[in-house]
Amino acid sequence: MVKKSNFRSSPMAEINVVPYIDVMLVLLVIFMITAPMLTQGVTVDLPKAASESVQTTEREPIIVSVNRDGEYFLNISANPNLPIDPQKLMVRVAAELELARQGKAPINVLVKGDQGVSYGKVVVAMSLLKKAGAEQVGLITDSNEQSGENMA
Repeated sequence: MVKKSNFRSSPMAEINVVPYIDVMLVLLVIFMITAPMLTQGVTVDLPKAASESVQTTEREPIIVSVNRDGEYFLNISANPNLPIDPQKLMVRVAAELELARQGKAPINVLVKGDQGVSYGKVVVAMSLLKKAGAEQVGLITDSNEQSGENMA
């Protein structure tokens, strides 16, 4: 004869959240590691120079990259890995600078030129940024203490 037990199996009323917390922490670590990589944009071989760091602002800086082929890239565009037309670059930067002025938030404007690109292409990029309303334009270099060059 089969004995019946008085113990009823009832569903567990508690949800174990520890595995969910573990998964969320792993995702957080992954996002923290990949977030800086997303802002890199186009890879260019920067010239070496001893220089001072630019003071950071609250807003993301506007960075115009010029690759070895002389193509322009903008880090604040919809797709920063696709080349941008010089006129579109100027319009987009002008709009971003106007937003920064309205919000009274300073924004850095920088040019990141490949060391193999002609000097004229970098000057054109700086000229476009000036026409767009940038008061100061900085150059991004690869800081290297062993380089024998001095900044004037």
